[in-house]
Amino acid sequence: MDVAILHWPNEEQRRCEMQRRDVPRLLLVDVTAPAPVISDPFEDWVRLPTTEQDIKARVDGLTLRCQSRAEARLTLDGDGLLHHGDRWVSLPPIEAALITALLEREGAVVSREELLLAGWPDEDPSRNVLDVHVLRLRRRLEPLDLAIRTVRSRGYVLER
Repeated sequence: MDVAILHWPNEEQRRCEMQRRDVPRLLLVDVTAPAPVISDPFEDWVRLPTTEQDIKARVDGLTLRCQSRAEARLTLDGDGLLHHGDRWVSLPPIEAALITALLEREGAVVSREELLLAGWPDEDPSRNVLDVHVLRLRRRLEPLDLAIRTVRSRGYVLER
């Protein structure tokens, strides 16, 4: 697995692009720049100046983290099967649409409005319809050790 080495903050646009593609990144932080806040397991940083040995250690650590995460990657195939490692569950079309929206922003809050649009793009369903489908989806995800958490007044978060 290749790790991209980026100068930060100079290559912030490239960082965002690689983040969208789940490319592992090591940020070389300029001596005068503030330290970046890292919440993505595909990213790490080291302040310049540094040694080649320190860079190699960070790259090796990122590679190990990303490989283990890739092995447990969540994928939804065209048949509505949600795979997590060697386990899977079958999802009906509405729940597959909801999980797709949650997977796109795994670990981040997805608003009720976004989920309604994902599940019912051409309709305006009642609040209860989404609640029922989220409840069903929660039950289906339990065997995969996945959970959908409610964030009060904001939306939902998919967690491993």
